[in-house]
Amino acid sequence: MQYAKRFLFFILTNIAIMVVIGIIFSILRIFFPSLESTSYTGMFISSMVIGFAGAFISLWISRWMAKKAYSIQLLDSQSAAGDPKLSLVYNTVERIARENNITMPEVGYYQSEDPNAFATGATKNSSLVAVSTGLLEHMDNDQIEGVVGHEMAHILNGDMVTLTLIQGVVNTFVIFFAKLAARAVQNFLDEEMGFLAYNLVYILFQILFGILASFVVMYFSRIREYRADLGGAKYTSKAKMISGLKKLQSMQELAKTQKNSRMTAFMITEPDSMFSTHPKLENRIKALEENYALS
Repeated sequence: MQYAKRFLFFILTNIAIMVVIGIIFSILRIFFPSLESTSYTGMFISSMVIGFAGAFISLWISRWMAKKAYSIQLLDSQSAAGDPKLSLVYNTVERIARENNITMPEVGYYQSEDPNAFATGATKNSSLVAVSTGLLEHMDNDQIEGVVGHEMAHILNGDMVTLTLIQGVVNTFVIFFAKLAARAVQNFLDEEMGFLAYNLVYILFQILFGILASFVVMYFSRIREYRADLGGAKYTSKAKMISGLKKLQSMQELAKTQKNSRMTAFMITEPDSMFSTHPKLENRIKALEENYALS
């Protein structure tokens, strides 16, 4: 279950890459003035190029960044065999990958008390599934299998690419409106702003609009979680997927009761709000329970 911290990390990485590309583009315009376009069409096209470039660069480096950021220990069949739960994670990923004719994703784990798991990667055949030690410690075998099935569903549904395309569209409008806003400031001041001043204003608007636009991406993220739950139930079983979600729900409620600072910081906002990447666990459980086509 990919929670808000990792999603925020993706958003900030995407914004940072866009800013860097924008700066490079601005410097190139000094030496190649023909790259500058004053027309709305030209501005929109350049915004689209920068926006989609930022999104796809974020996608292509996502697996590498995840491994570095979380110090993920990769597994193979031999290293996983020494631990029953790690072996279960590895074998579940291997089985689902084989049954769906995709390249075996990289499988790993990382040290964290937070019960978490995530999938990332540029394509179905170039992906990573990672679980936290906290998840392995607190969940039983059925619950772990359900969670791993959920993450494999993200890969098989192509959610990373879908999210990237959505992010590319959002980036395009963020950059376009940031340019318009910077020009509006310049016109309001009624004077020609210097290169550094103009680009500083432009970057500030880009960061502001990027944060606001992330709510759109979060909305689509919440939708795809329901689809991944269905996939998790399909690749494992309905009972295992529901059991995994109920375990997360009980741990979430316990964290609130105990006011555990680590857990409340990890769950940045109440799920199912406009600021969340995930729907409420109770809603996800209800959706699965009411789906009588699943077994």
